[in-house]
Amino acid sequence: MEKRFTYPKSEKLKSRNTINLLFSEGLSVAKYPLRLVYVRVPDAPAKLQAGVSVSKKYFKKAADRNYFKRLLREAYRLNKHLLTDAGNAYAVMLLYQTNDRLGFEEINSRTIRLFEKFMEQENANRH
Repeated sequence: MEKRFTYPKSEKLKSRNTINLLFSEGLSVAKYPLRLVYVRVPDAPAKLQAGVSVSKKYFKKAADRNYFKRLLREAYRLNKHLLTDAGNAYAVMLLYQTNDRLGFEEINSRTIRLFEKFMEQENANRH
């Protein structure tokens, strides 16, 4: 099957209930400076729903937060195929947790390592 590097509207995490569930019951995996909070969602409209977040604590200016959210969304879009092989439906939130201004290449490589760590953790939980 051909890999499609898209981020359609159905994959965007918008549901307030799902987001609340994510932060109340979700598990997390981290690879500095990124953290992935995730929860299994059996009745999700898409196999994978994702959101990104950059804290005001680290970047006071909205323009800076928006820039890093764009980078996170792009890294997710290019590497989400690593997550869709999981078999279950997940809601995930990708968080940028430092005030270091990393470039896209660095964020992308750390996103790949984060997703691989997530898959290892999920495979360990299944067995």
